[in-house]
Amino acid sequence: MKNLLDYTLEELMLWMKENGESSFRAKQVISWIYKGVKDFNGMKNIPKSLTQKLEENFKIELPKIEEIYKSEIDGTEKFLLEFSDGNLIESVLMRYKHGNSICISTQVGCRMGCKFCASTIEGRVRNLTSGEILSEIIVVQDYIGERISNVVLMGSGEPLDNYDNVIKFLEVVSAEYGLNIGQRHITLSTCGIVPKIYELADKDFSVTLAISLHAFSDEKRKEIMPIANKYNIEEVLTSCRYFIEKTNRRVTFEYALVKGINDTKEDAKALSKLLKGMLCHVNLIPINEIKESSYKRSSKESIKDFSDILKSLGIEVTVRREMGSDINAACGQLRRSYIDTQKIGGE
Repeated sequence: MKNLLDYTLEELMLWMKENGESSFRAKQVISWIYKGVKDFNGMKNIPKSLTQKLEENFKIELPKIEEIYKSEIDGTEKFLLEFSDGNLIESVLMRYKHGNSICISTQVGCRMGCKFCASTIEGRVRNLTSGEILSEIIVVQDYIGERISNVVLMGSGEPLDNYDNVIKFLEVVSAEYGLNIGQRHITLSTCGIVPKIYELADKDFSVTLAISLHAFSDEKRKEIMPIANKYNIEEVLTSCRYFIEKTNRRVTFEYALVKGINDTKEDAKALSKLLKGMLCHVNLIPINEIKESSYKRSSKESIKDFSDILKSLGIEVTVRREMGSDINAACGQLRRSYIDTQKIGGE
């Protein structure tokens, strides 16, 4: 049985036509879903005959909230969500003055192997469908009873490693019939799968592209990120320039500061030289330490020095505000600790 959330309006219209129904019924059905109705019998203007067909062919599947952790520091809430196949993912709700933002996952696990990330320790289990990615937002919106206005694809998984489902998600989440979240309020974060960056640029979307850079040289980047063995920094930057040219959108470069690895004043100067002249912004990220990695967070002094040098050399920079540090809000930490606890409990 297919999950109706995996369907675009056009796909559902085609299904209606193929099953002897008027295509306008598709818009009625989808309208009910995004009004929060999760049962076909609750769709009041749908004929009984169509309701029966829908029940025979579709389900409206949403993940179950397994756990919720709320930060006592800043109110950030982390949701551990379980799909019907037992797989777990994480979504993080962050509240700001400008609205509610959600950081969502695109895969169960990840196969990119970045050394400071807990999501990737046991590899990728499977991709999420477009409807499953969408359902993260729906479930959290329903829970808080408020609209989510900003979306970041920066949770577990590499979005461009699940390209087709992510593109479909972007189309539906921003559609008027969908959640109607403007693409300018959506950020897609990637470790740098170069061919897919070109494909994304050609889509003519207005999403923000965020690149996990984390080093100024290929040698250093390879230490941190295995993807650097496939695509060098110049290839990544060239694809970013293409994205900027096609979309006229500023690219964000994420730079996770690791003590003694990439956080020196010389690193800052080299990074400034590398990015000079690009329509870009650098987001400095003090790493969240995980027990499986020896990487340590940079000192506050090193972070400030790094930021100051970038600013002095003409690079726009911010230091990411740490959210939910007391609830393991970094990618993959909650899922992994929960699974470990379940294993111990079952022994």
